[in-house]
Amino acid sequence: MSDLAFDALLCDLDNVIRFYDLDEVNRLEQAAGLPSGTTMEIAFAPERDLPLLLGRISRAQWAASIADALAAKVPTQQAAALATAFAHAPSRADQHVVELIRQVRRSIPVVLVTNATVWLDSDLAQLGLTDLADHVVNSSRVHVAKPDAEIYKIAVGRAGVPAHRCAFVDDSQANVDAARQAGMTAVLYRDVSDLRQLVDPIVNTVGPSPV
Repeated sequence: MSDLAFDALLCDLDNVIRFYDLDEVNRLEQAAGLPSGTTMEIAFAPERDLPLLLGRISRAQWAASIADALAAKVPTQQAAALATAFAHAPSRADQHVVELIRQVRRSIPVVLVTNATVWLDSDLAQLGLTDLADHVVNSSRVHVAKPDAEIYKIAVGRAGVPAHRCAFVDDSQANVDAARQAGMTAVLYRDVSDLRQLVDPIVNTVGPSPV
């Protein structure tokens, strides 16, 4: 066992590393007379979101289901435009977080553990993040989503170290609680300072001087 605080970092993706730009969605909602966040609430309702995150439906099917629900509130054309804008919203990576994770990976394995879509690989390539982690545990590929205990078992297996030697970071309290139940050190992410405090012992570890 190493002298480090932990031997693998398991990290969420969305709202930790990746953030979506919903300006166009907000603009369309305002034009349609809808409260801001209406489309997100509909899109992430469990009956629409979970099948997507488990790899059971395509992006087109997801967008169609969003549009169908919105059509009860606005004309069909506006509903379709909102659904398309949301399903294809652009994203960006927080470069401060990315750099911290790259520093961590120089010392220990990094595993992304994400409730994500079947097109995640393409998204990571567009963001220049294909080499950010040693492994990616994508719910739509393993067909189980956080906070189900099984996805944590898969992630620990990919990390290659015992659960109690894994640190886990996520912006969802439910996911953090589940990681703790699985035996990990788990941190609720609110901003980059939370990650920085966790990984400081890793990125600032200096090896012994030669003798």
